[in-house]
Amino acid sequence: MKQILMAALLLTTTLTTPLLAQHDPKAKGILDAVSKKVSGLKTMKASFTLKLTGGKGGSVTDSRNGTLALKGQKYHIEIGNQQIMCDNSTVWTYNAEAKEVQVTKYNPAEQSMSPAKLFTPSFFDKEYTYAYKGERKEGSKKVDVIELIPNDKNKQIARIELMIDKATTMIAAGNYWEKNGNKYAITISNMAQNTDIPDSYFAWNTKANPGVEVVDLR
Repeated sequence: MKQILMAALLLTTTLTTPLLAQHDPKAKGILDAVSKKVSGLKTMKASFTLKLTGGKGGSVTDSRNGTLALKGQKYHIEIGNQQIMCDNSTVWTYNAEAKEVQVTKYNPAEQSMSPAKLFTPSFFDKEYTYAYKGERKEGSKKVDVIELIPNDKNKQIARIELMIDKATTMIAAGNYWEKNGNKYAITISNMAQNTDIPDSYFAWNTKANPGVEVVDLR
């Protein structure tokens, strides 16, 4: 479950070749368009499905449905019996089964890909090399496929694939592969833009959750 939660955070939030040594201008143009579109939104909410395939050629070993909300750099993810909330200062990770919430200080420099980063991918210029891989059908949508390779070869992520909806200029789906052969696939649905989301939705409310142990790691 911890792996699935981290994958949601990375993606919620997808063939290495020598041609990836430089940034692809067409890929950059598409990613810049996504960043411009999302930066103009006040809020965004979406549902997603996340599937884990274990090992090369393996079958799906876990599948979870979740929700994601963004408001600027603030985010709230719910998947299974866990939640992650961030108000751009503090991060709360809640495990309903353990009745425990861990509190950590938000440090954007330590987050390789937060949900806010996933939907505003301008940071890829520094952290990834990317290339345009053509068009594809994703369900009923026509998407542009962008492949990203991390510049830091020590990362567990081997490569990422993002699928951008050609009609909306928004991320519709993504995949990422770990060096151990695991693959995480995410599909975005039911996206709502500029809905009213209070700031309190992005912070843990201790009074509203009696009996939950608070583990402060700040």
